[in-house]
Amino acid sequence: MGKSIIQVENLSKRYRLGLKEKRSKTLAGQVGNIIKSPWENFQRLRKLSKFGEEDESVFWALKDISFEVKEGEVLGIIGKNGAGKSTLLKILSQITEPTSGKITLNGRVASLLEVGTGFHPELTGRENIYMNGTILGMTRREIDRKLDEIIDFSGIEKFVDTPVKFYSSGMKVRLGFSVAAHLEPEILIIDEVLAVGDYEFQQKCLGKMEDVSKNQGRTVLFVSHNMAAVQNLCSRGILMGNGKLHFDGVTEEALKSYIGGNTSTCFLDLENAHIKGEGNQKIKLKSINLSSRLDEDIPVFPRKDVYISLDVDFKEGFKNQGERIDIRIDNRLGQRLIWCSTKADNRLKLGTGKITFKIPQCPLVPDEYVLTVFIHDGHDVANWYPQVMNFKVEEAAYFDSGMTIPNGQTSFIYPFELTNS
Repeated sequence: MGKSIIQVENLSKRYRLGLKEKRSKTLAGQVGNIIKSPWENFQRLRKLSKFGEEDESVFWALKDISFEVKEGEVLGIIGKNGAGKSTLLKILSQITEPTSGKITLNGRVASLLEVGTGFHPELTGRENIYMNGTILGMTRREIDRKLDEIIDFSGIEKFVDTPVKFYSSGMKVRLGFSVAAHLEPEILIIDEVLAVGDYEFQQKCLGKMEDVSKNQGRTVLFVSHNMAAVQNLCSRGILMGNGKLHFDGVTEEALKSYIGGNTSTCFLDLENAHIKGEGNQKIKLKSINLSSRLDEDIPVFPRKDVYISLDVDFKEGFKNQGERIDIRIDNRLGQRLIWCSTKADNRLKLGTGKITFKIPQCPLVPDEYVLTVFIHDGHDVANWYPQVMNFKVEEAAYFDSGMTIPNGQTSFIYPFELTNS
Protein backbone atom coordinates (compact mmCIF):
# COMPACT_ATOMS: atom_id res chain seq x y z
CA MET A 1 0.00 0.00 0.00
CA GLY A 2 1.05 3.57 -0.66
CA LYS A 3 0.85 6.70 1.42
CA SER A 4 -1.95 7.60 3.81
CA ILE A 5 -4.75 9.30 1.87
CA ILE A 6 -7.48 9.52 4.57
CA GLN A 7 -6.89 10.14 8.27
CA VAL A 8 -9.76 10.24 10.76
CA GLU A 9 -8.90 11.26 14.33
CA ASN A 10 -11.33 11.13 17.28
CA LEU A 11 -14.27 12.04 15.05
CA SER A 12 -17.63 12.70 16.73
CA LYS A 13 -20.98 14.00 15.51
CA ARG A 14 -23.78 15.06 17.84
CA TYR A 15 -27.40 15.82 16.96
CA ARG A 16 -30.24 17.28 18.93
CA LEU A 17 -33.40 15.17 18.78
CA GLY A 18 -36.64 17.09 18.31
CA LEU A 19 -38.65 17.92 21.41
CA LYS A 20 -42.03 16.22 21.60
CA GLU A 21 -44.95 18.62 21.37
CA LYS A 22 -47.87 18.11 23.75
CA ARG A 23 -51.28 18.28 22.08
CA SER A 24 -54.65 18.75 23.70
CA LYS A 25 -57.64 16.65 22.64
CA THR A 26 -60.27 19.27 23.57
CA LEU A 27 -61.25 22.36 21.57
CA ALA A 28 -60.63 24.65 24.57
CA GLY A 29 -57.21 23.11 25.07
CA GLN A 30 -56.32 23.58 21.40
CA VAL A 31 -57.35 27.26 21.53
CA GLY A 32 -55.23 27.70 24.66
CA ASN A 33 -52.26 26.07 22.91
CA ILE A 34 -52.56 28.53 20.02
CA ILE A 35 -52.52 31.49 22.43
CA LYS A 36 -49.50 30.11 24.33
CA SER A 37 -47.60 28.92 21.25
CA PRO A 38 -45.31 32.00 20.76
CA TRP A 39 -43.99 31.73 24.33
CA GLU A 40 -43.68 27.92 24.15
CA ASN A 41 -41.84 28.16 20.83
CA PHE A 42 -39.40 30.62 22.40
CA GLN A 43 -38.81 28.25 25.33
CA ARG A 44 -38.34 25.32 22.95
CA LEU A 45 -35.71 27.23 20.96
CA ARG A 46 -33.85 28.09 24.19
CA LYS A 47 -33.71 24.40 25.09
CA LEU A 48 -32.50 23.43 21.62
CA SER A 49 -29.65 25.95 21.83
CA LYS A 50 -28.15 24.19 24.87
CA PHE A 51 -26.32 20.88 24.76
CA GLY A 52 -25.63 18.77 27.81
CA GLU A 53 -23.99 15.35 28.05
CA GLU A 54 -26.83 14.01 30.22
CA ASP A 55 -29.59 15.53 28.09
CA GLU A 56 -31.88 12.77 26.76
CA SER A 57 -32.45 14.73 23.54
CA VAL A 58 -28.74 14.51 22.59
CA PHE A 59 -27.90 11.79 20.08
CA TRP A 60 -24.33 10.87 19.16
CA ALA A 61 -24.31 9.62 15.56
CA LEU A 62 -20.51 9.18 15.80
CA LYS A 63 -18.36 8.92 18.92
CA ASP A 64 -14.53 9.04 18.88
CA ILE A 65 -13.96 7.33 15.52
CA SER A 66 -10.33 6.96 14.40
CA PHE A 67 -8.85 5.11 11.41
CA GLU A 68 -6.55 5.56 8.45
CA VAL A 69 -6.90 4.55 4.78
CA LYS A 70 -3.97 4.01 2.43
CA GLU A 71 -3.75 4.94 -1.23
CA GLY A 72 -5.32 2.28 -3.47
CA GLU A 73 -7.12 0.56 -0.60
CA VAL A 74 -10.74 -0.61 -0.89
CA LEU A 75 -12.39 -0.23 2.51
CA GLY A 76 -15.75 -1.81 3.26
CA ILE A 77 -17.85 -0.13 5.96
CA ILE A 78 -20.55 -2.37 7.45
CA GLY A 79 -23.06 -2.21 10.29
CA LYS A 80 -26.78 -2.14 10.96
CA ASN A 81 -29.07 0.84 10.25
CA GLY A 82 -28.27 3.67 12.66
CA ALA A 83 -24.66 2.52 13.14
CA GLY A 84 -23.31 5.86 11.84
CA LYS A 85 -22.07 4.75 8.42
CA SER A 86 -23.87 7.39 6.36
CA THR A 87 -22.98 10.16 8.83
CA LEU A 88 -19.31 9.19 8.53
CA LEU A 89 -19.45 9.30 4.73
CA LYS A 90 -21.20 12.69 4.76
CA ILE A 91 -18.42 14.12 6.91
CA LEU A 92 -15.72 12.59 4.68
CA SER A 93 -17.55 14.02 1.65
CA GLN A 94 -17.54 17.41 3.42
CA ILE A 95 -21.32 17.66 3.32
CA THR A 96 -21.66 17.68 7.12
CA GLU A 97 -19.37 19.29 9.71
CA PRO A 98 -18.17 17.12 12.63
CA THR A 99 -18.90 18.18 16.21
CA SER A 100 -15.33 17.35 17.20
CA GLY A 101 -12.31 15.54 15.83
CA LYS A 102 -10.35 15.92 12.63
CA ILE A 103 -10.26 14.49 9.10
CA THR A 104 -7.40 14.83 6.62
CA LEU A 105 -8.03 14.11 2.92
CA ASN A 106 -5.02 14.00 0.61
CA GLY A 107 -6.84 14.16 -2.71
CA ARG A 108 -10.05 15.02 -4.51
CA VAL A 109 -13.23 13.29 -3.33
CA ALA A 110 -16.14 12.11 -5.49
CA SER A 111 -19.08 10.60 -3.63
CA LEU A 112 -22.39 8.96 -4.42
CA LEU A 113 -24.40 8.99 -1.20
CA GLU A 114 -28.05 9.54 -2.12
CA VAL A 115 -30.07 9.43 -5.32
CA GLY A 116 -29.54 12.70 -7.19
CA THR A 117 -26.83 14.04 -4.86
CA GLY A 118 -24.68 16.63 -6.62
CA PHE A 119 -27.05 17.14 -9.56
CA HIS A 120 -28.91 20.34 -10.42
CA PRO A 121 -32.43 19.22 -11.40
CA GLU A 122 -32.90 21.98 -14.00
CA LEU A 123 -29.67 21.14 -15.86
CA THR A 124 -29.39 18.32 -18.39
CA GLY A 125 -27.35 15.20 -17.74
CA ARG A 126 -24.58 16.53 -19.98
CA GLU A 127 -24.51 19.91 -18.20
CA ASN A 128 -24.36 18.17 -14.82
CA ILE A 129 -21.34 16.16 -15.97
CA TYR A 130 -19.49 19.39 -16.75
CA MET A 131 -20.64 20.98 -13.49
CA ASN A 132 -19.37 18.05 -11.39
CA GLY A 133 -16.08 17.97 -13.27
CA THR A 134 -15.58 21.68 -12.65
CA ILE A 135 -16.28 21.23 -8.93
CA LEU A 136 -13.56 18.55 -8.86
CA GLY A 137 -11.13 21.06 -10.38
CA MET A 138 -11.00 19.58 -13.89
CA THR A 139 -10.64 21.70 -17.02
CA ARG A 140 -13.22 21.56 -19.81
CA ARG A 141 -10.70 19.79 -22.04
CA GLU A 142 -10.18 17.07 -19.39
CA ILE A 143 -13.94 16.59 -19.09
CA ASP A 144 -14.31 16.49 -22.90
CA ARG A 145 -11.90 13.55 -23.02
CA LYS A 146 -14.01 11.60 -20.51
CA LEU A 147 -17.48 12.63 -21.72
CA ASP A 148 -18.19 9.79 -24.17
CA GLU A 149 -16.92 7.19 -21.71
CA ILE A 150 -19.15 8.57 -18.93
CA ILE A 151 -22.27 8.63 -21.11
CA ASP A 152 -21.59 5.15 -22.52
CA PHE A 153 -21.05 3.60 -19.07
CA SER A 154 -24.24 5.17 -17.70
CA GLY A 155 -26.36 3.72 -20.50
CA ILE A 156 -28.62 6.80 -20.72
CA GLU A 157 -27.42 8.15 -24.09
CA LYS A 158 -30.97 8.96 -25.23
CA PHE A 159 -31.66 11.13 -22.18
CA VAL A 160 -28.32 12.87 -21.62
CA ASP A 161 -29.68 16.18 -22.99
CA THR A 162 -32.86 15.98 -20.88
CA PRO A 163 -33.10 17.88 -17.54
CA VAL A 164 -32.22 15.59 -14.63
CA LYS A 165 -35.52 16.40 -12.86
CA PHE A 166 -37.23 14.08 -15.36
CA TYR A 167 -34.88 11.15 -14.63
CA SER A 168 -36.00 8.09 -12.70
CA SER A 169 -34.11 7.08 -9.53
CA GLY A 170 -32.30 4.37 -11.48
CA MET A 171 -31.19 6.81 -14.18
CA LYS A 172 -29.87 9.26 -11.58
CA VAL A 173 -27.86 6.49 -9.92
CA ARG A 174 -26.46 5.36 -13.28
CA LEU A 175 -25.31 8.87 -14.18
CA GLY A 176 -24.14 9.64 -10.65
CA PHE A 177 -21.90 6.59 -10.40
CA SER A 178 -20.56 7.04 -13.93
CA VAL A 179 -19.61 10.67 -13.20
CA ALA A 180 -18.03 9.82 -9.83
CA ALA A 181 -16.00 6.89 -11.17
CA HIS A 182 -14.75 8.42 -14.43
CA LEU A 183 -13.77 11.95 -13.41
CA GLU A 184 -10.59 10.62 -11.78
CA PRO A 185 -10.93 11.58 -8.11
CA GLU A 186 -8.27 10.19 -5.79
CA ILE A 187 -11.00 9.09 -3.34
CA LEU A 188 -14.28 7.44 -4.40
CA ILE A 189 -17.03 7.14 -1.76
CA ILE A 190 -20.06 4.95 -2.50
CA ASP A 191 -23.00 4.43 -0.15
CA GLU A 192 -25.80 1.85 -0.39
CA VAL A 193 -27.43 3.95 -3.16
CA LEU A 194 -26.27 1.37 -5.75
CA ALA A 195 -29.04 -0.91 -4.48
CA VAL A 196 -31.48 1.26 -6.48
CA GLY A 197 -29.91 0.11 -9.76
CA ASP A 198 -30.65 -3.18 -11.50
CA TYR A 199 -28.48 -6.27 -10.93
CA GLU A 200 -26.57 -5.95 -14.21
CA PHE A 201 -25.62 -2.33 -13.49
CA GLN A 202 -24.64 -3.19 -9.89
CA GLN A 203 -22.19 -5.81 -11.19
CA LYS A 204 -20.86 -3.29 -13.71
CA CYS A 205 -20.26 -0.77 -10.90
CA LEU A 206 -18.51 -3.33 -8.69
CA GLY A 207 -16.22 -4.19 -11.59
CA LYS A 208 -15.44 -0.51 -12.17
CA MET A 209 -14.63 0.05 -8.48
CA GLU A 210 -12.23 -2.88 -8.57
CA ASP A 211 -10.62 -1.45 -11.71
CA VAL A 212 -10.11 2.07 -10.32
CA SER A 213 -8.52 0.61 -7.20
CA LYS A 214 -6.26 -2.10 -8.62
CA ASN A 215 -5.34 -0.57 -11.96
CA GLN A 216 -5.57 3.16 -11.25
CA GLY A 217 -4.44 3.25 -7.61
CA ARG A 218 -7.47 5.13 -6.33
CA THR A 219 -8.97 4.70 -2.88
CA VAL A 220 -12.55 3.41 -2.52
CA LEU A 221 -14.82 3.57 0.54
CA PHE A 222 -17.81 1.27 0.06
CA VAL A 223 -20.87 0.98 2.30
CA SER A 224 -23.22 -1.89 1.54
CA HIS A 225 -25.59 -4.38 3.14
CA ASN A 226 -24.59 -6.84 0.41
CA MET A 227 -22.03 -8.89 2.32
CA ALA A 228 -21.05 -10.90 -0.76
CA ALA A 229 -20.13 -7.67 -2.61
CA VAL A 230 -18.12 -6.41 0.38
CA GLN A 231 -16.30 -9.72 0.64
CA ASN A 232 -15.42 -9.83 -3.06
CA LEU A 233 -14.43 -6.18 -3.46
CA CYS A 234 -12.86 -5.02 -0.19
CA SER A 235 -9.45 -5.91 1.18
CA ARG A 236 -10.28 -4.46 4.57
CA GLY A 237 -13.44 -3.89 6.58
CA ILE A 238 -14.56 -1.78 9.50
CA LEU A 239 -17.62 -2.64 11.57
CA MET A 240 -19.64 0.18 13.13
CA GLY A 241 -22.36 0.09 15.75
CA ASN A 242 -24.13 2.85 17.73
CA GLY A 243 -21.76 5.45 16.33
CA LYS A 244 -18.61 3.61 17.41
CA LEU A 245 -15.92 1.61 15.63
CA HIS A 246 -16.21 -2.03 16.78
CA PHE A 247 -13.74 -3.74 14.44
CA ASP A 248 -11.06 -2.77 11.92
CA GLY A 249 -9.20 -5.47 10.01
CA VAL A 250 -9.36 -8.13 7.30
CA THR A 251 -12.74 -8.18 5.50
CA GLU A 252 -13.54 -11.82 6.36
CA GLU A 253 -12.98 -11.14 10.07
CA ALA A 254 -15.10 -7.98 9.91
CA LEU A 255 -17.96 -9.97 8.35
CA LYS A 256 -17.65 -12.67 11.03
CA SER A 257 -17.77 -10.02 13.76
CA TYR A 258 -20.84 -8.44 12.15
CA ILE A 259 -22.75 -11.70 11.74
CA GLY A 260 -21.67 -13.12 15.10
CA GLY A 261 -22.32 -9.87 16.96
CA ASN A 262 -25.92 -9.48 15.79
CA THR A 263 -28.01 -11.27 18.35
CA SER A 264 -30.67 -13.41 16.73
CA THR A 265 -34.05 -12.21 17.96
CA CYS A 266 -37.76 -12.85 17.49
CA PHE A 267 -38.89 -9.30 18.32
CA LEU A 268 -37.53 -5.88 17.39
CA ASP A 269 -38.93 -2.56 18.63
CA LEU A 270 -37.67 -0.08 16.04
CA GLU A 271 -39.05 2.99 17.83
CA ASN A 272 -37.27 2.37 21.14
CA ALA A 273 -34.10 1.25 19.34
CA HIS A 274 -34.13 4.53 17.31
CA ILE A 275 -33.85 2.56 14.06
CA LYS A 276 -34.83 4.80 11.17
CA GLY A 277 -35.33 3.64 7.60
CA GLU A 278 -34.52 5.47 4.38
CA GLY A 279 -37.37 7.24 2.56
CA ASN A 280 -39.95 10.02 2.89
CA GLN A 281 -41.16 8.63 6.28
CA LYS A 282 -44.87 8.80 5.31
CA ILE A 283 -45.28 5.16 6.37
CA LYS A 284 -43.13 3.84 9.23
CA LEU A 285 -42.37 0.45 10.70
CA LYS A 286 -42.83 0.36 14.48
CA SER A 287 -41.93 -3.23 15.34
CA ILE A 288 -41.28 -6.69 13.91
CA ASN A 289 -42.22 -10.05 15.42
CA LEU A 290 -40.95 -13.28 13.84
CA SER A 291 -42.09 -16.63 15.20
CA SER A 292 -43.24 -20.16 14.41
CA ARG A 293 -46.57 -19.39 16.06
CA LEU A 294 -48.66 -16.25 15.58
CA ASP A 295 -48.33 -13.68 18.41
CA GLU A 296 -45.93 -15.89 20.37
CA ASP A 297 -42.14 -16.03 20.72
CA ILE A 298 -41.47 -19.52 19.37
CA PRO A 299 -38.13 -20.33 17.64
CA VAL A 300 -38.11 -20.92 13.89
CA PHE A 301 -37.51 -24.49 12.72
CA PRO A 302 -37.11 -25.96 9.22
CA ARG A 303 -40.36 -27.11 7.57
CA LYS A 304 -42.48 -25.31 10.19
CA ASP A 305 -44.72 -22.31 9.45
CA VAL A 306 -43.13 -18.89 9.98
CA TYR A 307 -45.10 -15.73 10.82
CA ILE A 308 -43.51 -12.33 10.18
CA SER A 309 -45.71 -9.64 11.76
CA LEU A 310 -45.09 -5.95 11.04
CA ASP A 311 -46.62 -3.17 13.15
CA VAL A 312 -46.96 -0.30 10.66
CA ASP A 313 -47.70 3.39 11.28
CA PHE A 314 -49.64 4.95 8.39
CA LYS A 315 -48.75 8.51 9.36
CA GLU A 316 -50.99 10.20 6.77
CA GLY A 317 -53.61 7.45 6.64
CA PHE A 318 -54.14 4.65 4.16
CA LYS A 319 -55.01 6.21 0.78
CA ASN A 320 -55.31 3.07 -1.38
CA GLN A 321 -52.96 4.57 -3.97
CA GLY A 322 -50.78 1.56 -4.63
CA GLU A 323 -49.14 1.31 -1.20
CA ARG A 324 -47.19 -1.89 -0.74
CA ILE A 325 -44.95 -3.65 1.76
CA ASP A 326 -42.26 -6.15 0.77
CA ILE A 327 -40.11 -8.41 2.91
CA ARG A 328 -36.93 -10.18 1.88
CA ILE A 329 -34.86 -12.85 3.61
CA ASP A 330 -31.14 -13.02 2.83
CA ASN A 331 -28.42 -15.39 3.94
CA ARG A 332 -25.41 -14.15 5.93
CA LEU A 333 -23.63 -13.01 2.73
CA GLY A 334 -26.56 -10.84 1.65
CA GLN A 335 -27.72 -13.22 -1.09
CA ARG A 336 -31.47 -13.06 -1.61
CA LEU A 337 -33.42 -16.22 -0.78
CA ILE A 338 -37.09 -15.34 -0.17
CA TRP A 339 -39.19 -12.34 -1.27
CA CYS A 340 -42.85 -11.64 -0.44
CA SER A 341 -44.99 -8.59 -1.28
CA THR A 342 -48.46 -7.33 -0.37
CA LYS A 343 -48.75 -6.39 -4.05
CA ALA A 344 -49.44 -10.06 -4.75
CA ASP A 345 -52.79 -9.86 -2.92
CA ASN A 346 -55.09 -7.06 -4.14
CA ARG A 347 -57.66 -7.91 -1.45
CA LEU A 348 -55.32 -6.91 1.36
CA LYS A 349 -56.28 -3.81 3.34
CA LEU A 350 -53.06 -2.13 4.46
CA GLY A 351 -54.70 0.49 6.65
CA THR A 352 -55.15 -1.79 9.66
CA GLY A 353 -51.65 -1.17 11.04
CA LYS A 354 -50.59 -4.82 11.46
CA ILE A 355 -49.45 -6.91 8.51
CA THR A 356 -48.52 -10.59 8.87
CA PHE A 357 -46.70 -12.62 6.24
CA LYS A 358 -47.04 -16.37 6.66
CA ILE A 359 -44.39 -18.60 5.06
CA PRO A 360 -45.81 -22.13 5.17
CA GLN A 361 -43.32 -24.89 5.99
CA CYS A 362 -40.21 -22.70 6.01
CA PRO A 363 -37.75 -24.17 3.47
CA LEU A 364 -34.62 -22.65 5.06
CA VAL A 365 -31.93 -24.87 6.59
CA PRO A 366 -30.57 -24.18 10.10
CA ASP A 367 -28.41 -21.03 9.91
CA GLU A 368 -28.38 -17.26 10.54
CA TYR A 369 -30.55 -15.09 8.25
CA VAL A 370 -31.43 -11.41 7.92
CA LEU A 371 -34.73 -9.68 7.18
CA THR A 372 -35.15 -6.58 4.98
CA VAL A 373 -38.40 -4.56 4.84
CA PHE A 374 -39.38 -2.22 2.00
CA ILE A 375 -42.40 0.14 2.15
CA HIS A 376 -43.73 2.13 -0.83
CA ASP A 377 -46.47 4.77 -0.53
CA GLY A 378 -47.63 4.36 -4.14
CA HIS A 379 -45.54 7.27 -5.40
CA ASP A 380 -42.13 6.98 -3.75
CA VAL A 381 -40.11 4.97 -1.24
CA ALA A 382 -41.69 5.58 2.17
CA ASN A 383 -39.17 3.53 4.14
CA TRP A 384 -36.49 0.98 3.42
CA TYR A 385 -34.96 -1.04 6.25
CA PRO A 386 -32.07 -3.08 4.79
CA GLN A 387 -31.06 -6.10 6.91
CA VAL A 388 -32.95 -4.65 9.86
CA MET A 389 -33.31 -7.88 11.84
CA ASN A 390 -31.28 -11.05 12.34
CA PHE A 391 -32.94 -14.36 13.10
CA LYS A 392 -31.91 -17.97 13.36
CA VAL A 393 -33.46 -21.16 12.01
CA GLU A 394 -32.80 -23.75 14.70
CA GLU A 395 -31.53 -27.31 14.27
CA ALA A 396 -34.25 -29.91 13.77
CA ALA A 397 -34.71 -33.45 12.52
CA TYR A 398 -34.70 -33.93 8.75
CA PHE A 399 -38.34 -34.78 7.85
CA ASP A 400 -38.77 -36.44 11.27
CA SER A 401 -36.01 -38.89 10.38
CA GLY A 402 -34.14 -38.31 13.63
CA MET A 403 -31.12 -37.00 11.69
CA THR A 404 -30.11 -33.36 11.38
CA ILE A 405 -29.56 -31.76 7.98
CA PRO A 406 -25.92 -32.18 6.78
CA ASN A 407 -24.07 -28.88 7.06
CA GLY A 408 -23.48 -27.17 3.69
CA GLN A 409 -25.46 -29.79 1.79
CA THR A 410 -28.28 -27.48 0.67
CA SER A 411 -29.78 -24.01 1.13
CA PHE A 412 -33.43 -25.10 0.96
CA ILE A 413 -35.41 -28.09 2.14
CA TYR A 414 -38.06 -29.28 -0.29
CA PRO A 415 -40.43 -32.22 0.20
CA PHE A 416 -39.88 -35.19 -2.06
CA GLU A 417 -41.28 -38.67 -2.57
CA LEU A 418 -39.48 -42.00 -2.98
CA THR A 419 -40.75 -45.03 -4.84
CA ASN A 420 -39.26 -48.48 -4.99
CA SER A 421 -40.12 -50.67 -7.94
